[in-house]
Amino acid sequence: MTTSSTADGWPSLRVEDWAPTRDTLHMWSQIVGKIRLTYAPLVNHWWQVTSYVTPRGLSTSAIPHGTGVFDIEFDFVDHRLVIRTSTGAARTVALAPKSVAQFYSETMGALDDLGLPTRIQPHPNTMEAPWQATEWLIAQNGILHGPGTPSCLNLPVVPVE
Repeated sequence: MTTSSTADGWPSLRVEDWAPTRDTLHMWSQIVGKIRLTYAPLVNHWWQVTSYVTPRGLSTSAIPHGTGVFDIEFDFVDHRLVIRTSTGAARTVALAPKSVAQFYSETMGALDDLGLPTRIQPHPNTMEAPWQATEWLIAQNGILHGPGTPSCLNLPVVPVE
């Protein structure tokens, strides 16, 4: 990814340099959003599935489940998806080069391990799929999208003066 500085000190972030990572993150975030959609009470304009910026990435915030809650965070510092429950249990999924189908499978497996079995609509919404089949679970032949390295998800830090 090109990260040269501009005249005013901000890094140059050219979209075409990280488009495959952006597309992958878009599909991975749809999976996480659909998990939240499964459990969170409906709010106008689907606001219950919003992702929130955290110091480490993006989070669902608390999602109700039974008598407890859980959350899911894209940790772009340690390159992992972290699923935490109110009981203290947690599972992680590496944010590494992999197909959307593999990410889906690992995320659903982590939820199952935590006693949070979840079913979601297994195809992307609001975008045209770059494959013929409608389900990302069966449409993947190898890695269709994926960050080249976990560091693709890091944005350069610009010191504040």
